[in-house]
Amino acid sequence: MKYLVLSLAFLGIMGSPLSFAEENLSAKKTYSDAIQELMGALKSELKGAIKTGGFIEALEVCQTKAPQISAELSKKVGFSISRTSLKVRNSNNAPNEWEKNVLEQFEKRKADGEDPKSLEFMAVVEKDGQRERRYMKAIPIQGPCLSCHGKEIDAPIIAKLKELYPDDQAIGFEAGDLRGAFSIIEILGK
Repeated sequence: MKYLVLSLAFLGIMGSPLSFAEENLSAKKTYSDAIQELMGALKSELKGAIKTGGFIEALEVCQTKAPQISAELSKKVGFSISRTSLKVRNSNNAPNEWEKNVLEQFEKRKADGEDPKSLEFMAVVEKDGQRERRYMKAIPIQGPCLSCHGKEIDAPIIAKLKELYPDDQAIGFEAGDLRGAFSIIEILGK
C-alpha cells in the first residue's frame, strides 16, 4: 500500500493533489471491480471444465477461453485488462518491462513480509506521447491451481501442458507463491 500512496502523492504534481488522488482512488475501485469480474468469469469457466472433464479440460479453457474473456471484458470496461507473470505459461502473457519491474517489486515485498493478497501498484506513465494509468494486482496461487502449476503434477496433465504450451515456465509453485498479477492499462490522453 505504501507504494500506491507514494505514487499517488508523487503524481499529484500533475494537477490538484486532492483531485488527482481522488481520481486515482476512483480508478482503483473501477479496476478492482473489473478484476473481480474477470476472476469470477475465469473461475466459473474453470469450475465447469473441471466438473465435466477434469484438469485436462481446464487447461483447454485456460488456453482458449481465458484470452477471450479478457478481451471481451477489456472492450466492455474501456481499458486493457490482462494477466502476466515472471513465469509465463502462454508467451502472449509475457510482461513488458514496466510489468516485469512491478512483478519483481511484488516478489521483494512478499519476501519482506507483505501479504501477497494486498500487493498492488498504480502509476501514471507516458508512452509514445500518451499518458497511461497502469495498475497491477498480485495473484497469489491457491490450492486448486497447484494441480496444473504446482511441484507435483499428474503425468497426464504434464503431457497436455507440453502439448499446449511447449515453452511453459509456470510450474513449481507452492501455495502462497505469486502466480503473477492482473495488469490494467488505461489510456488517459495527452
